[in-house]
Amino acid sequence: MASISQPVPPIAVRGTSLWALAWRQMWRSRMVMVCGAVLAVVVVASVLAPWLAPYPYQETNLRLGATPPSLGHWMGTDTLGRDVFSRVLHGGQISLAVGFVGTLVSLVIGVLYGSIAGYRGGRADEWMMRFVDFLYALPYLFLVIILLVFFSQSILMLFVALGLVQWLTMARIVRGQVLSLKHAEFIEAARLSGTGGAGILFRHLLPNMLGPIVVYATLTVPAVILQEAFLSFLGLGIQAPRSSWGTLISDGATVMSLFPWLVFFPAAVLAAVLFSLNFLGDGLRDALDPRLRLD
Repeated sequence: MASISQPVPPIAVRGTSLWALAWRQMWRSRMVMVCGAVLAVVVVASVLAPWLAPYPYQETNLRLGATPPSLGHWMGTDTLGRDVFSRVLHGGQISLAVGFVGTLVSLVIGVLYGSIAGYRGGRADEWMMRFVDFLYALPYLFLVIILLVFFSQSILMLFVALGLVQWLTMARIVRGQVLSLKHAEFIEAARLSGTGGAGILFRHLLPNMLGPIVVYATLTVPAVILQEAFLSFLGLGIQAPRSSWGTLISDGATVMSLFPWLVFFPAAVLAAVLFSLNFLGDGLRDALDPRLRLD
């Protein structure tokens, strides 16, 4: 009697997530890894500045004055005898905090605004985006300066002011993503199952837009840091005795011909961070693009 063959159970194939593929793609780029390492070192050193800095950032020594880099002062001292290396570390706390918090503020406003405009559509979308176009026509740094002059020049106000002018592009990006996804089959299925508008936005639309949002966020951080440096250069940013990379560059620029290290070191650190963030943003964008994926 012929034996009856048993059906072969299907082999379970374990898929790879989008973020795992993106990480694999970025790991293959040596430049991305180098930029990530540079950024990690600067961030950790800035966070641990109270323990890593060899001198208090506000400690002055008028008898020492401005001295070039030496074994005792790796980046030299400024005209008040303050250690530049210690001030660069503490300044990194301010500059990085402004960059990340300002970006977070712009993300919250831009994602919510763009999601609501794209999902509602119609006249509401039209009026909301015309308001965005109106704000685009205004010089954003002028708006930041007005906020800082008429309210206060505190660190908190600087966070809010920079975040309030950075959300416009994020709102446009999110709105475009919502318009392209809100009529997709899985959204229609969620709508037919009784899911409300808020549930569709936060449980279905936003998770599918994380890629573009994260990529633009990594490109927003260096833009906010650069704007803070520019405002500090104008004297509207961080106030003494605290310092950021922008204030250090501003102070050093006045005596650059005599003491060039006062500009060189904070400018070099700022340039390295901005380059690393922009390169990481470009690498993440390429890694999340399926058309550029190698595997």
